Amino acid sequence: MFNKNIKLVIAALIIAYAVYQFTEGYIGNGIMFILLSLIFIFLYFKNEMILLAFLRLRKQDFEGAKKWLDKIKNPEGALVKKQQGYLNYLNGVMVSQTNMNEAEKYFKKALTLGLSMDHDKAMAKLNLAGIAFSKRRKQEAQKLIVEAEQLDKRNMLADQIKMMKQQMKKASIPKQHYGQPTSARQNRRSRR
Repeated sequence: MFNKNIKLVIAALIIAYAVYQFTEGYIGNGIMFILLSLIFIFLYFKNEMILLAFLRLRKQDFEGAKKWLDKIKNPEGALVKKQQGYLNYLNGVMVSQTNMNEAEKYFKKALTLGLSMDHDKAMAKLNLAGIAFSKRRKQEAQKLIVEAEQLDKRNMLADQIKMMKQQMKKASIPKQHYGQPTSARQNRRSRR
């Protein structure tokens, strides 16, 4: 895995060679090298391993996504800050199936490092709300659900948020007993 700055150096060298091609009169070559340098600039901001992991997750291939993410050995050196956030976000999504404590750490770290899309922030907060609710921290879960609702401007997570709210209501409603009174004393009261 390359350091993120190496990609910028390669892009600068390619642009310099493109300028040389322009000065020599090879306009087509210069344009081609400029376009080639744009690939390295794009990969500086969008890491190729994270993109490949996202593609694997779309196919529900968690093992394949984990293999791509494991190739990133030094996240601080290879990724910009938002990419580190997405690395933690993806790890949180994958770990949430098995270990909620570790998933909570990943989601919190992803939110502190930053995610660029509001939808991703809302998804991370919704996952954190589910984890907090399962750990009986109801107030924290409600706060996170409200924040997730505010971030979900396109209503992409509306069904999940609605389902989470319903589960929280069911858990907070005391169980009611229907049917016949159980004690003889209550039977006498009801007959009078």
